[in-house]
Amino acid sequence: MNDISISFSRPEENPDVSVISVRGFVDTTTSAELEESLKRLLKKGRFNIVIDLEGVNYVSSAGWGIFISEIKKIRENGGDLKLAAMIGDVYEVFELLEFQTILESYDTVEEAVSSFKKSEGKGEKATDLDSEKDEEVEAKEGQQNDKKVEYF
Repeated sequence: MNDISISFSRPEENPDVSVISVRGFVDTTTSAELEESLKRLLKKGRFNIVIDLEGVNYVSSAGWGIFISEIKKIRENGGDLKLAAMIGDVYEVFELLEFQTILESYDTVEEAVSSFKKSEGKGEKATDLDSEKDEEVEAKEGQQNDKKVEYF
């Protein structure tokens, strides 16, 4: 059985950006967890998003569809979704599907985070995000069928 682990963070150098770190396989059995994680950020008004794919060995069409399906909403809210740290096999499929015409990708999470301008006031709605104190809020951990998802 394939599993997935998802965690959130906000980089100190640019807390307006949310990083979703994904580990494992993103396929039809695990893509719902990733989609729910992304939607939770969007509901919180977090629209500057980096997806860290360093620990992802495989992304199916269901996984790629999640990124593509949410990009319009993210950009309409002044934000963007950027991919980072894809391994060779995953990046090869990304290029084959010509997604580089839709989504930006970076070699490292740091480069992707830096590509967002700091505190422009765009992409992040005024909500209770600051009360979260840089994501040091108690993490709610959910475990379902060997799938680990950490929410902040």
